[in-house]
Amino acid sequence: MITTTRKLALLTALAVAATTGASYAPPASAAQVSVGISVGVPPPPPRYVRVPPPRRGYVWAPGYWRWEPHARRHVWVGGYWVRARPGYRYVPEHWVHHGRHWRFERGHWVR
Repeated sequence: MITTTRKLALLTALAVAATTGASYAPPASAAQVSVGISVGVPPPPPRYVRVPPPRRGYVWAPGYWRWEPHARRHVWVGGYWVRARPGYRYVPEHWVHHGRHWRFERGHWVR
């Protein structure tokens, strides 16, 4: 799925290349889009489930509570395997308390 920002960057690149014969590459930051979720309802305690046996080349991402806006409640999402990235550590999805609100942070890799 291509975001609107990336579509605009691609169209700009094509227009520049067509008129000047030059090529254009959008900056890496144009390809990174993030949407945050903040709610005033704390997530329920995590569910503890049995982690499946290790899988070569993968990291287990534990389950988490996702906010369902239409139902106005948290919904449990089961754990899943993520392809490992050598030299990185996976930080799973989690909620962070900020004042009177809770902010959801997606799973991501850190060095």
